[in-house]
Amino acid sequence: MFRRTIEIIVSSFKMALQELWKNKLRTFLSLFGITIGIFCIIGVLTIVNSLERNIQNEVKAMGSNSIYIDKWEWGGGPEYPWWKYVNRPSPKYSEMGQIKDRTTSAKYVAFKIEAQDNLEYGGNILSNVKIYGISEDFENIQPVEIMYGRYISDAEFSSGSNAVVVGHEVAEKLFGEASLAIGREVSGRGKKMLITGVIKKQGKQMLGGWEFDESMIIAYKFARNIMDERRADPFIMVKGQDHLTSKALKDDLTGTMRAIHKLSPTKEADFALNDINDFSEAISDAFVGLNIGGAVIGGISLIVGLFGVANIMFVTVRERTGQIGLKKALGAKRRVIMSEFLLESAFLCIVGGLIGLTLVFILTMILSGALDFPVYISITNVIWTFFICIAVGVIAGIVPAYKAARMDPVEAIRSK
Repeated sequence: MFRRTIEIIVSSFKMALQELWKNKLRTFLSLFGITIGIFCIIGVLTIVNSLERNIQNEVKAMGSNSIYIDKWEWGGGPEYPWWKYVNRPSPKYSEMGQIKDRTTSAKYVAFKIEAQDNLEYGGNILSNVKIYGISEDFENIQPVEIMYGRYISDAEFSSGSNAVVVGHEVAEKLFGEASLAIGREVSGRGKKMLITGVIKKQGKQMLGGWEFDESMIIAYKFARNIMDERRADPFIMVKGQDHLTSKALKDDLTGTMRAIHKLSPTKEADFALNDINDFSEAISDAFVGLNIGGAVIGGISLIVGLFGVANIMFVTVRERTGQIGLKKALGAKRRVIMSEFLLESAFLCIVGGLIGLTLVFILTMILSGALDFPVYISITNVIWTFFICIAVGVIAGIVPAYKAARMDPVEAIRSK
């Protein structure tokens, strides 16, 4: 039985190749719809998946299993109730210690303030540099990879030292070469700062994020001397214990923050607990619609291709009527005849799909060179290509195959 199945598959494959070789133009035009359909579906899925992966990586870089305590809820749009949040109290550095003491589910707690100003070295002025003032645990929540030099030490955090870590682009623009920045003194907001490290180049980010390339990091105790903390977009970052979910951490922090702010059970919260995972899920939900849209566009092309393949199979059945009659006269069963034509139809669609997949691969190489993130074809999309092609081939070939299987052998031989 197994041997017979292999023979049918090999025979169908040979017939499909013969059909392609004998009627190249007709077959190509008929398969063009399959090629375009696969190109549209897999092309859109490839671009959307690559885009989503890049954005999700940026979100994860903000700290996995982390909660951002702020006065503002994450979100936006025309219905965003900014008036509701604007009068809320901003998070305070003093609250960080209380959160550590009261929240057993918290592993690390960090405080951040920021400003944007000019940075100067030797008469060379670099404008719009982001200045982050952060506490010790920041690096445990939001890793900062140093390319040259070193990160700010615990002693420098404790003493409020003027040590600073600068972004790769900041170092290049001020000193020509990033490695030359180590040990140099720069001026910002009227203060001298000693560069101890240069952050590894991050590249452009679609969500903005921390944008470390164009930023500098200093200790909070030094930053509070050059920034007005109330106007420096302060927030507290909390990372949960490894064995806990962000939801459990958020529930625990809700009680902690209500106690710190002395809120009664009936009073509305005057703080926001923004969960990184919630943001990630919202992005995933948004991309579902894009994937569906791409599938619909490609599906329309596939329908056109389906009719093209069905047309090939009808012509093929008519051309092989004599052969079908001989096979049936020699004892070939209906299911064998039907299987041969269905397999041939599926093979033709797979050929069209492979051409479409090749075009998508070329597209990924072009886009990867043009964009700031890699565009790739996932194994899942390749598998989907074969499943779609086989399904379309079976649907396109079912009627012609059924017609061939139902032929009367005597009539079929006479029509030869």
